[in-house]
Amino acid sequence: MTTAPIDTVGLDADDTLWHNESIFADYEERMADLVARYLPDVDFHERLIELERHNVAIFGYGIKGFVLSMIETAIEATEGQITAQEIHTIVGWAKEMHAHPVELLDGVAETIEELEHRYRLVLITKGDLWNQETKIAASGLADHFDAVEIVAEKDEATYARLLNRHNIAINRFVMVGNSVRSDIEPVVALGGRGVHIPYHLTWDLEHATISPHNNWVELSDIRQLPSWLAGQ
Repeated sequence: MTTAPIDTVGLDADDTLWHNESIFADYEERMADLVARYLPDVDFHERLIELERHNVAIFGYGIKGFVLSMIETAIEATEGQITAQEIHTIVGWAKEMHAHPVELLDGVAETIEELEHRYRLVLITKGDLWNQETKIAASGLADHFDAVEIVAEKDEATYARLLNRHNIAINRFVMVGNSVRSDIEPVVALGGRGVHIPYHLTWDLEHATISPHNNWVELSDIRQLPSWLAGQ
């Protein structure tokens, strides 16, 4: 497929536009501290990620699935010794996570304002519908996008469906995000381009091994995006 000038920019939300994984990491650390009094040598993270790997197909992505996996891991790790009060505390953490303010990453607001005058912008994020809608509204960025898509998974089939729905040519599309697995690999496989902007934390289930090549690049800061796009 012949590469054409980019006219549509897809942007991920969590950890691309605002902080997310650092919030999850904080509550996972609290959980590890809670179960440590039962079994101090247990690697809570390893147990949790294995359960999340299984549960994501059942609960999907987001806070609810994360907290349910933490509760299940805590019950198994403590061999059922965790108390009802401690489980109640974990449920309270879920409510705190939902209420956490949306904090934009540095440079996001001005970059989005600059891009909206030059490109068609589409926000593409996965996770719990209600939680993602709430964060998008709280971010103050919604009006800058021509379309917003909240999906259950980011794979080739999902991107192909979205591009078709919005009449976007794959060779004129670039996806920007912090996850190589979800934001880069599927789009590049379809013939599009990708821009990887790493976040300082990456969820284990989002790790990927694809190497950079002509169809995708890595930038260290979203503020570099306008100049990169201008060179395409």
